[in-house]
Amino acid sequence: MAATIRRRLQRGAASTAVAALVLAALTASQAPGATEAAAARKHEPAPPADTPIDGGSTYFTDRPPHHRPAPPRDAHGPGQGTPLGTGPAEAGLPATVLAAYKKAASAVHASDPGCRLPWQLLAGIGKVESGQARGGAVDAEGTTLQPILGPQLNGHGFARITDTDGGRYDGDLTHDRAVGPMQFIPSTWSNGGLDGTGWGADGNGDGKKDPNNVFDAALAAGRYLCAGGRDLSDQDDLDRAILGYNNSEDYLRTVLSWYTFYRHGTHEVPDGRGVLPVHRDGAGTGRAGSGAHHDDASGTPGRKPGKGGSGTGKPGKPGKDRPSHPGRPGGSGTGDTPGGTGTPEPEPTPEKPTPETPTGPARLTALERVGDKDLSATAGTEFAASPRVRAKDAAGKAVSGVRVRFALPTSTGARFPGDATAVTVTTDKDGLATAPTLRAGDKTGAFTIRATAVGRTAPAVAFGATVKAKPAPKADKLARTSDKELTATAGQAFAEDAVEVEATYQGKVAAGAAVTATMVTDDPKKPVENDKGPYFKDPEATGDDKDKPVRTLTGLTTDADGLLKLPKIYTDMHAGTFLLRLTTADGAVLTVKLKVAAPAGT
Repeated sequence: MAATIRRRLQRGAASTAVAALVLAALTASQAPGATEAAAARKHEPAPPADTPIDGGSTYFTDRPPHHRPAPPRDAHGPGQGTPLGTGPAEAGLPATVLAAYKKAASAVHASDPGCRLPWQLLAGIGKVESGQARGGAVDAEGTTLQPILGPQLNGHGFARITDTDGGRYDGDLTHDRAVGPMQFIPSTWSNGGLDGTGWGADGNGDGKKDPNNVFDAALAAGRYLCAGGRDLSDQDDLDRAILGYNNSEDYLRTVLSWYTFYRHGTHEVPDGRGVLPVHRDGAGTGRAGSGAHHDDASGTPGRKPGKGGSGTGKPGKPGKDRPSHPGRPGGSGTGDTPGGTGTPEPEPTPEKPTPETPTGPARLTALERVGDKDLSATAGTEFAASPRVRAKDAAGKAVSGVRVRFALPTSTGARFPGDATAVTVTTDKDGLATAPTLRAGDKTGAFTIRATAVGRTAPAVAFGATVKAKPAPKADKLARTSDKELTATAGQAFAEDAVEVEATYQGKVAAGAAVTATMVTDDPKKPVENDKGPYFKDPEATGDDKDKPVRTLTGLTTDADGLLKLPKIYTDMHAGTFLLRLTTADGAVLTVKLKVAAPAGT
């Protein structure tokens, strides 16, 4: 076999014996984590890049057939509808897997319509990651019949990631492995997302987030691809999203090839009947599903190409080691065919998605913020003003028809309508684009909203936004709900829930009002905390402190009906009449008499 930069792995339909080998060892992709450089180019927040999803593991490099499937009979354009009938075997997608991709794309569109996620992109990644969940080897709920695990990430040929999940997802107690149809490593699934809670998602509504379930994994992958305010109809955003999943230009070319192939039409096949990848060694002997591709002439398995696609980790040169732009025409993509002829294998040319063309986009030079003040709202309420920008040309004139994307960091609880973290608005005849009403969540603090011109190089506009805490509920009156006399015998306790009060503010129920309860002396001028008589106990105290008397309780709050039942009240051996004083921050005061009788025979 000629010594070249990379050999291309042969396609082929899998026989039953071959399929068994493929099912034994499927591998992973690299993590959803766009590079900081990509974020800088877009002037938008990027997903974290610390830990790749597969830890540097391998992936399948099978290419689509030379002959593309015929366009679907019920479609009106790429990506529309579901093809009926039959077509090339490679265009057949297992029924449950296909349903998962479409459901995930629909869910992402509902929450982030400006991303324009096509389900065929999920299919392209799913093909490269796991051969469409091992040809659709899933149950009726979409969970794989057998685990799909990448190699152990032990530092030998891959990243070293010691166990982060106690074997919960990958069954490995020493190191992590990429898991499931879309190959997430456990730590990224659980806590690698933008808000620290992980990319894991519940795509089938069963209340669980399972990376082995194709509905869950597809939704998680879709949300990652759209993160950072991406618009996947823009070629640069599309490339960055895929490279974020696996930072390899060879991976990018492969995914784009399958994405283009599927956009020209697919058809549904029964679960378990999908075509599985077939790998071949240098002698041309069929070897299915080893999970390792060879990236250099030495045939060392398991090494993932660097950005140059050579496997050495060094960038190649356009027209020699790699194409002039990943996934686009212009470079040779040279590689060996199995059998060692050294002849490059033709491959489909990935199509460039065609973004919407606004009126006069070439004239756009800047986005200008409209309104001087930063935005603010109280937790749980709507912002009084919405982010607004004006598109302008070099002469300062308004430019209409420009698509402007407003994006929020997912870590904040604020959302646009439909629980969206990003929206795209087209400028009007005056060049103005106004985001829809923004609603604050329960999380308080400051965050930044960014407005960018989709597909244009105009600098982003940042809006400062702040969510303030809700004011404390007020209560200007406290009253007992019963007039029953409160009595107890010294050394014993009052009845459970003996003291119940109602709080109101200006005659209305005061829910959530803070109340302080203190056992006080009977000095009418300046009552102070009493050191004898009735007392409370600290419910959180332990050991010798658990029975220690507590005569002041803070942090008590009324319920939704404005009611508050005080904790159990105990007594020491002092008899007499004692006072319990209840107060609120708004000046409400209620004094309750507690009578303690001496024990019988004293």
